[in-house]
Amino acid sequence: MKELSVFVDESGDWGEYDHRAPFYIISLVLHDQEVDITEDLIRLEMEMTNIGWSNHCIHSGPIIRSENEYSGLSLQERQKILRRLMTFTRKANIRFKSFHIEKKQSTDAIVSIGILSKKLAAFIRDNYSLFSDYDSVKIYYDNGQIEVTRMLSSVFNSLLDNVEFKKVLPSKYRLFQVADLICTLRLTQLKSEKHLLSKSELYFFSDARTFTKNYLKPLASKEII
Repeated sequence: MKELSVFVDESGDWGEYDHRAPFYIISLVLHDQEVDITEDLIRLEMEMTNIGWSNHCIHSGPIIRSENEYSGLSLQERQKILRRLMTFTRKANIRFKSFHIEKKQSTDAIVSIGILSKKLAAFIRDNYSLFSDYDSVKIYYDNGQIEVTRMLSSVFNSLLDNVEFKKVLPSKYRLFQVADLICTLRLTQLKSEKHLLSKSELYFFSDARTFTKNYLKPLASKEII
């Protein structure tokens, strides 16, 4: 039985436009369960243990902003953590796709959800042969935002007959943490293009060229166009 796992995460909220959070992003990470990534996972766990973060759930945004459990860590310590997840993402046999809207271009949450729903539906239609090739497509989401849960259910169920939904605990799935990473990198990319990077983002990534070289280009081949 062929199974495709799809891990979903989001960045942003449905509130009014805020220049500090100007985009809403949804990212999907796809993994064919017939492709064994056990060695990649074991290597990541070993490398995280080696730097003192055994069994740690990686949160990309707070790493960059030096928040929560990463507060007080040096820049080098935070970069080490994110580099481990980057290396895992680059080497593991997985793919991803991101969708976004610029919040100031939509009038309210209903309009935003509609736009994102159409983008997700178009992606599934354009890649219908990929999804229909599997006996089961399992969608993993943490139900963090009810609007996203409803959108995923509506769009996937209307276009595919082989869909199953799983509520996920981020700490239990490295691929969900990868979806969080993809959201964070896409947000950084979009803000960089609009010259909206915060001081903490500029401090972490140095500049737009370094960010592109070290974080975007290494993952470019993983993105489904």
